[in-house]
Amino acid sequence: MEQQIRTHLEAKQYREAFELLMAEYENKVFRLSWSILGNRGLAEETAQDVFLRIWRALPGFRQESSLSTWIFAITRNTALSARKASRPGATVSIEEHAMELEAPPARVPIAADVASMVAGLPEKYRQAVMLYHMEERSYEEVARMLDLPMGTVKTYLYRARKELAARVHSTMDKA
Repeated sequence: MEQQIRTHLEAKQYREAFELLMAEYENKVFRLSWSILGNRGLAEETAQDVFLRIWRALPGFRQESSLSTWIFAITRNTALSARKASRPGATVSIEEHAMELEAPPARVPIAADVASMVAGLPEKYRQAVMLYHMEERSYEEVARMLDLPMGTVKTYLYRARKELAARVHSTMDKA
């Protein structure tokens, strides 16, 4: 798919390239936005903003990096800006943050419990978990998408798993 998009870009067929790009990356951009913002509505708005930015920047894409790297960098920066704009100077406890996060629809009750546990993780861990486990990205992809060293991504995932395990044990002890 990327080669088809690049072919259209080289031929200056921006509309065709954009349509293919939308089909390929629409869900991925939304999920990355959601993992950063933790709010479905804001993630939808941000994804729209991302594609508007991509449309405007498409003629200037130099094709020096992969399309996914370019798109995910735009998505990450746009989502971080949206998060900053939505909460200027606000501080929120983890409990309050978890309550305002919207979990994706669950098929079984246990999935909802896991989703709420993931939603309650510190943001940096939540982003890594969402991308690595839910999006099934590689360590390298997560590192690139979050603009972090791969070792940091591995550390975040280790700590997130450790925290999730503690939460599961705590939940089981209460039952």
